[in-house]
Amino acid sequence: MIARLNAPISFLSTRYLSRPGLTRARFLQHQERALGKWLHRAVPKVPAFVDAPPHLSILPVMDKAQLMANFAQYNSQGISADQVRGALKSGDQIGALTVGASTGTSGNQGLFVISDAERFRWLGSILAKTMADLLWHKQRVAILLPRGTGLYDSANQIQRLQLRFFDVTRGPDAWRAELEAFDPTVIVAAPKVLRAMAEEKFSLRPLRVFSAAETLDPLDRPVIEAAFGRGLGQIYMATEGLLGTTCRHGRLHLAEDSVHFEFEPVGDGLVTPLISSFRRGTQILARYRMNDLLRLDPEPCSCGTPLQAVTEIVGRMDDCFHLHGARGLQMLTPDVLRNAVVMADHRISDFRVIQTGPRTVELALPADLPPGAGLAARHGLQSLFDARGLHAKIALTYGPLPLDVSRKLRRVECRAQSVKP
Repeated sequence: MIARLNAPISFLSTRYLSRPGLTRARFLQHQERALGKWLHRAVPKVPAFVDAPPHLSILPVMDKAQLMANFAQYNSQGISADQVRGALKSGDQIGALTVGASTGTSGNQGLFVISDAERFRWLGSILAKTMADLLWHKQRVAILLPRGTGLYDSANQIQRLQLRFFDVTRGPDAWRAELEAFDPTVIVAAPKVLRAMAEEKFSLRPLRVFSAAETLDPLDRPVIEAAFGRGLGQIYMATEGLLGTTCRHGRLHLAEDSVHFEFEPVGDGLVTPLISSFRRGTQILARYRMNDLLRLDPEPCSCGTPLQAVTEIVGRMDDCFHLHGARGLQMLTPDVLRNAVVMADHRISDFRVIQTGPRTVELALPADLPPGAGLAARHGLQSLFDARGLHAKIALTYGPLPLDVSRKLRRVECRAQSVKP
């Protein structure tokens, strides 16, 4: 019961710290105090940081490979990665702790462990950010993702919420009837699943729709919004925690009320974040390097929140192409490659661009796309490569691009590991 009290406390705290009118300077003062307490009290309780100085800038940068290889060193209970994997075979609990995992579709599964208090704290925060104005009435929330977690179970302990998880790996035919009968008022799903529901004309009337778990491609947004008649929000979340949500003005804001962000520039105005989750004490993530590529918005949002706005989550560092050219090995980010294809012809509504080797790229397009559009897309890619002095042979193919619920949709993907610096 005491753990549940963290939900309303977190709800109110989140609303207070993200409220319109709170200046950026005042917000950063609040954040600095919370971060300082965390560095002094929580961080030294895990073996990896037992002797670390309580100054964030001095701490070493960590990443997923380091965390997974030394999992027990980064949580206060000494729980190993093998223990988490074992627990997930029969549930999601180790004693009073909740454990979970990412889908692992990118080849490197992430794991997490949280306490009951942290679980309800997460619930209060995400409710405050995504549906605070809807909680005057009972809401039916449908979560359509490849893997469930005990995080979602906590929502059903809130009187005005009824949450149901749908395992998308079974395919739409297996859960369509149940979903339509549930008649959710809020839907959370990967963009590819939302688009599939839109194109198949599911009988749904949600008040709010959120994309999650994958990068939201600009190609998908208009299709989804037209089908549901609602603006599409985003929930930026990973095994590392809740990282951002869309405000009611439609802009994505980082969850700086619970996560401290540092940014490493990677070129073309993009950054990768280093996160420090200062509201979590069971598992410590301090200066943890994410694999995401963000484009930060330099302008404040009209919603009035002091939280940093993000123009776009472009993709992942893993999806950048590395091609040889006159100036040596160069990196191309997913947004640049995507734009070269979709801006070539307005009839292109889906595609895959895959780097298959040091100098080979595959462009896959739908079988029913007119040949002229395909040739324009290949020309768009070739023009991009030529402008940058890059050497790559483009193989153009046509065929089905079916919904694959077993892995994340990556329209731009690098499979040529050997060329990465």
